[in-house]
Amino acid sequence: MDTATHIAMGVALGGIATADPAISENPVLFGAVLVGTIVGSHAPDFDTVLKLKSNAVYLRHHRGITHSIPLVLFWGWFISALIYVAVPNLDYGILYRWTALAVVIHVFVDIFNAYGTQALRPFSNRWIALGFINTFDPIIFVAHIIGFVLWGLGLDPTIVFLSIYFLLIFYYIKRYLEKKTMVKKLTLYFGSVEGVYASPTIKQGIWRLAITTEDSFYVARSIGGTIQIVHKYNRVPLPNNRLIATAKTDKNVAAFLSFSSVYRHEITEYDHYTEVRFIDLRYRAKDHYPFVAVVNISGNLDILSSYTGWVFSEEKLQDKLLIEE
Repeated sequence: MDTATHIAMGVALGGIATADPAISENPVLFGAVLVGTIVGSHAPDFDTVLKLKSNAVYLRHHRGITHSIPLVLFWGWFISALIYVAVPNLDYGILYRWTALAVVIHVFVDIFNAYGTQALRPFSNRWIALGFINTFDPIIFVAHIIGFVLWGLGLDPTIVFLSIYFLLIFYYIKRYLEKKTMVKKLTLYFGSVEGVYASPTIKQGIWRLAITTEDSFYVARSIGGTIQIVHKYNRVPLPNNRLIATAKTDKNVAAFLSFSSVYRHEITEYDHYTEVRFIDLRYRAKDHYPFVAVVNISGNLDILSSYTGWVFSEEKLQDKLLIEE
């Protein structure tokens, strides 16, 4: 989920915590628990600071180790310990339980969007991405805002937010069934598919789709249950040669390939170098595919420049490559 929704969930969890008399009757403990649930609800995304180092490092690690089982346990302990040092003489057990729960909920809700997490590390590095809730879902966010208003009007926050989450369960089921129906339609249409990447947009009923068949990639969208094929690309295997082997050694390309599950490639020869470009087909904006990895390689197989990330024009991409040289 996005940062705003994660924090909203942290506040809501702090409200639910008032069901415990030890919290509701102790303003200091309530304040500590609220801080714990808010910070805990965002803590796994502290890895966004990796963007300051490079896009390659960020792609390698975002929602990776910071969302793993060991780090989930660590975040709850670490945040609770910091709060306890600042405000001693609290019931540490209560503080830790609610803070740790906020961290667990953060990782849990992240698996429902298209990006996913490596939540099973260290037992498995597989990305878990169920892909039927948008990173920012207006319905989920607005539901929390309504809950805050009702809390502010004096209603019991435990009842308010538990009621909201009960209703949101049905919303999640609805979105899951929508995705399942689309995948079934695609399977019937193509006969067989090797993979379907589905990503809901913030608009209800509109989805982005990337489909892999034996010999083709299809980019499509679903509007109100009607599937429209937007682009078709031949599925051309990567050449097994020294140029591609060199490209794969580049840190930006390696990070892209470790993250992208549906991509095509282009090889363009220029006078003094060859450009190898990898284009992720899961993300499309106005007939443009903004998530790419590009590496320029000399005739002597030296890497001249490279870049990976989201760019929305060819001019900006070339500027990025020049900066990296």
